[in-house]
Amino acid sequence: MNDTSKKKKYVNSRGVAAGIIAAWLDRGDFPDRALEAVTADRAFVQEVVFGVVRQRRALEWVFRKLVKREPATPIFALALVGLYQLLWLDDVAPFAAVHETVEAAKALAGARAANFLNAILRRAQREAEALIAELGTMQPALSHSHPDVLFDRWKAHYGTAKALAICEWDNTPGETVLRINTVTPDKFFEQLKLAGIAAEPLAVLGHDFCILPRGVRVADVPGYREGWFAVQDPATSLAVDLLAPQPGENILDACAAPGGKAIDIAARLQGSGLVVALERHADRLARLRENVARAGGGLIHVVQGDAAAPEPARQELLAAGRGEYFDGLLLDVPCSNTGVLRRRPDARWRFSPDRQKKLIETQFRILHGASALVRPGGRLVYSTCSIEPEENELLIKRWLAEHYEFRLVNQRLLLPAVEKTDGAFAALLARADALEP
Repeated sequence: MNDTSKKKKYVNSRGVAAGIIAAWLDRGDFPDRALEAVTADRAFVQEVVFGVVRQRRALEWVFRKLVKREPATPIFALALVGLYQLLWLDDVAPFAAVHETVEAAKALAGARAANFLNAILRRAQREAEALIAELGTMQPALSHSHPDVLFDRWKAHYGTAKALAICEWDNTPGETVLRINTVTPDKFFEQLKLAGIAAEPLAVLGHDFCILPRGVRVADVPGYREGWFAVQDPATSLAVDLLAPQPGENILDACAAPGGKAIDIAARLQGSGLVVALERHADRLARLRENVARAGGGLIHVVQGDAAAPEPARQELLAAGRGEYFDGLLLDVPCSNTGVLRRRPDARWRFSPDRQKKLIETQFRILHGASALVRPGGRLVYSTCSIEPEENELLIKRWLAEHYEFRLVNQRLLLPAVEKTDGAFAALLARADALEP
């Protein structure tokens, strides 16, 4: 049989997960984007990939307790997949974890690599209790699988107890949360019950949400096509609450994808007004448009543009015959994501002071550029999903010192776990009715 006629070896779900992890370790590929292409056994693959990414530091410590040399990345990734199943994933039988992971190694790298991996996992299975116990005695950043730089910052800012609570929250898989938008909660839960979906009601920050059971696809939830709900963590409603859109207003959502906040704003306009949803990145526009269309967003105009130079938003407002200034702006700026590390677990490993410094420069530039579109007497809300003061309170204080025409009205920080939501920050700034002569 020649090479062209050989069948491609079957790679099971452990092998698929390990391939995503290897690409992340080698090239820094985003795991969540790679998961979008997975169809077979997707829930399990996602659980393993995100679990390994969350527990990377702890898993690497365990691996080095068992093995003195690190193998090539594909086998190392498979080892992490196997160890995660054995030590952290309670609903997978140890035999299945070892057997299926070794089979993936055999298909991907041959018998020698499979034997190497089998020896590691068998030993980990025998010593699992002792390994977990010893890990628990290590320094908190290691035992909770976070970088030292983040744990030390949180300890300094919020105290040891809250820093540990944040780490524990980050290591809990994020639920799929739906914000109920265009239907009453009673009707929505009635339809969920008829569909056999046992969703958990969640009332946070004065709004109605629900938590979907694991394994339920959002597209299968009643009202998906009708736009009854949006996938939205409760913490994101903080910024819209502070902005408090009113019927008839012109509102700019300057970093709009995937669209949950723009849809929320439009609902509060009660059929009167305009929302310009501005998004810079072309690869995120399609999803933004899809979500807006499904929600019946007739008040929402999607526009591509940079929030730091938002001329396209002004042109859209002019074209609609609604002047050239906005009553309110929502600036949900790019940030370090340290408030949402359970949903974006890889972000904890990308954090560094240098990277944060560049983000702060971007945040400052967006705030400066977009603020020019606020009418006299108007307002803007600056928001992040970061819990770092340099990106939040300190940045606002520095910006206001250079922009006397604005004043701080209110600001609020949500810490992960404290409000049973992810972390978020929002500050409401008001522009003077007229500039001083």
